[in-house]
Amino acid sequence: MQLKEIDWAIVVAFFVVSLAIGLWVSKKAGKNASEFFLSGRNMPWWLLGVSMVATTFSADTPNLVTDIVRQNGVSGNWVWWAFLLTGMLTVFVYAKLWRRSKVLTDLEFYELRYSGKAAAFLRGFRAIYLGVFFNVMIMASVSLAAIKIGSVMLGLTPVQTLLIASVVTVIYSSLGGLRGVIITDFIQFGLAMIGAVWAANVVLNLPQVNGLGNLLTHENVVDKLNVMPDFNDAKNLIAVFILPLAVQWWSVWYPGAEPGGGGYVAQRMLSAKSEKHAMGATLLFNLAHYALRPWPWILIALASLIIYPDIASLQKAFPTIDPKVVKDDLAYPAMLVFLPAGLIGLVVASLIAAFMSTISTHLNWGSSYIVNDFYKRFIKPEANDKELVAVGRLSTVVLMILAAIFALLLENALQAFNILLQIGAGTGLIFILRWFWWRINAYTEIVAMFFSFLLAIYLQIVHPALGFEKIPGHWQLLLGVGLTTIAWLVTTFVTRPTSMETLKQFYALTTPGGPGWAKVRENMSDFEDNQKAAAWQVPLEITGMFVGCITVYTALFATGFWLYGNTTPALVLTVVCGLGAFGLFQIWGRLKTKE
Repeated sequence: MQLKEIDWAIVVAFFVVSLAIGLWVSKKAGKNASEFFLSGRNMPWWLLGVSMVATTFSADTPNLVTDIVRQNGVSGNWVWWAFLLTGMLTVFVYAKLWRRSKVLTDLEFYELRYSGKAAAFLRGFRAIYLGVFFNVMIMASVSLAAIKIGSVMLGLTPVQTLLIASVVTVIYSSLGGLRGVIITDFIQFGLAMIGAVWAANVVLNLPQVNGLGNLLTHENVVDKLNVMPDFNDAKNLIAVFILPLAVQWWSVWYPGAEPGGGGYVAQRMLSAKSEKHAMGATLLFNLAHYALRPWPWILIALASLIIYPDIASLQKAFPTIDPKVVKDDLAYPAMLVFLPAGLIGLVVASLIAAFMSTISTHLNWGSSYIVNDFYKRFIKPEANDKELVAVGRLSTVVLMILAAIFALLLENALQAFNILLQIGAGTGLIFILRWFWWRINAYTEIVAMFFSFLLAIYLQIVHPALGFEKIPGHWQLLLGVGLTTIAWLVTTFVTRPTSMETLKQFYALTTPGGPGWAKVRENMSDFEDNQKAAAWQVPLEITGMFVGCITVYTALFATGFWLYGNTTPALVLTVVCGLGAFGLFQIWGRLKTKE
């Protein structure tokens, strides 16, 4: 593909704007660590919500959705649609608690909630484990998508793609801190959505596709359209629907969909103006993430089945690309080669925007762990703000280099997604319960973390290497959840609880309420009564969670049915969505916050 002058002009203009934002806010971002990593805790809900969804709209997301649709149909997306339950739980239960904790990072939470050397170890270890290892893997999967897009659309080698895409991102991320990332995210998300919708419209009108009507009746596509899996196919039903909805959403730690909130989602909540702004940001994120974004990608994925019905046809169309990376996820960038001049530049810029929004967030988030939870906590506690910002900027560069190296070893987006799910299997319930059950302690999390990781390594690598038949992915997940949960529950009851003094201070600060803290409240005679008593709103909050899920799911599927031309179910779902939105408004008004 050859980009025209107008295409290059659009791409260059986007880079210039991104760099300009980084330079514009660099002075303010460099004032102190709170400014660099939390933008002064003064961000509005709408800006934070868009930033969250921009971060999860990465360059590999359309590729992942395309991979899923081509292999398992539209209904295969339930493997990630199920995480909406986690997201809504965070909106109504955990967003205000995170904002109330006043920590700089979610890892600082460990020494707020737990006590002793075990808490310190957990904080320091996870700073490296998540901030470097996990973070690098996520950025590598995003970089892999950039490599495939660069190969197909620009004819670049993997190294060339990574150099070009990374340099600008590292510069504005290291200069502008979180404030620069959030402001740039807002522009990038708008550009990315315009590019995705416009590209889908052009693809549908290609002569080979011949319109939406022909697409929906084509023999290669018709069996891929159902938004619900085939209930007669027990194996697929369990893997893509029952297991994600029944087990996966609450039991698996996955970046961006952590049970109880965490990672860069927690970072955004911590940087909000108030508890209500933290909740509003997370609600907007979930609405846009699940209901607004998917359909342009799904339509392009379905259209790709007409032009590239199998991997062999992709290999034939792109013979110069390394065969090991020619998988189903390559079909998304492969479809974009049909776009006209001008739109090509916009779409390339939108994909670069998707890449940069994700990478910049992960760079800032990862460096916040390295600086606040490792360097300042264990290496140099007396470090001043200027030094901490300098270390943050240096770690940003190092993380990007590591991610680029690891990206060259991956083959497809779904592969990385499944690895991350398995490593986090069984740990999610801890992140839900630790706010509402005093008995959870640091050893609980340490054992769960190591056990789930080692079990994932065994199931993914050692078991097949020993000559055993590979265990299907959904059974691996169930084994991981079941065995890890048993391990951490036993650990919880056989180890010493967190010191009562730490528990009382944590409760007084966050006031989560509920029966799980009854023992702690009994020992809080030295605190004021208004600190001891917290409004137990969890029943109302859980109601809000389920009403929110119904609202978003009906919005998602109503959109699909309108596109399919199925008027009756589309109309019914639209009405239900409207009623759900009204119910959400009523519940929202009854929720109490401290601010």
